[in-house]
Amino acid sequence: MNMTKLSININKLATLRNSRGHNNPDIIQAAKDIERFGADGITVHPRPDERHIRYQDVYDLKKIVTTEFNIEGNPTEGKFVALVLENKPTQVTLVPDALGQLTSNHGWDTIEHAAYLKTIIAQFKNAGIRVSIFVDPVAEMVEAAKATGTDRIELYTEMYASEYAKGNHTAAIAPYITAATIAQKNGLGINAGHDLDLHNLKYFAQHIPGLMEVSIGHALICDSIYLGLENTVQLYKRQLQ
Repeated sequence: MNMTKLSININKLATLRNSRGHNNPDIIQAAKDIERFGADGITVHPRPDERHIRYQDVYDLKKIVTTEFNIEGNPTEGKFVALVLENKPTQVTLVPDALGQLTSNHGWDTIEHAAYLKTIIAQFKNAGIRVSIFVDPVAEMVEAAKATGTDRIELYTEMYASEYAKGNHTAAIAPYITAATIAQKNGLGINAGHDLDLHNLKYFAQHIPGLMEVSIGHALICDSIYLGLENTVQLYKRQLQ
């Protein structure tokens, strides 16, 4: 059985660095260390205001990442498509963020935006980049994702995390199991991310068939303040075993 990969989103480390205007923490060194500590990938989500990961960081990271490099973002944002095509990451994850959005909070409407997604996904795939798109755990949206040509979907897990925190574990996971089953039937790979943490990750990973990758940033970086970065990476990895 293939183990679910852990891709670590280092945006929050960049937020910390930018708050002082110097190079501490050093994002490049941190990415190297995170890989050494056992992560299976590095995720970044550059936004147009460069409030955390800067476009230059992407070029610098591309040179050193030895695991899987995943760039997230909204393809409608100015430099994003060029940035991805120039850096050729392992995977690009397309997110329908609004400009200036604090954090991603919904998946694509794969029915309404089918034509647009199809065009943009083809562009990335022709460059040899694996494509994943952010999708809510809604049967129709997962079903319609197939026609866009995407390789994978990333299940947006905020709803799961908030229900799980209330103790409604079965209700929390149910729509995700359904979505994953539909994705598998349609030959789509399954990623997941958003608000996954040390409390809810194991349950999620155990119940989702074919889960290939989780992308985790905020909670993991917060935990590392208390637990240390190396230890935290390994604790998260253990949840996926």
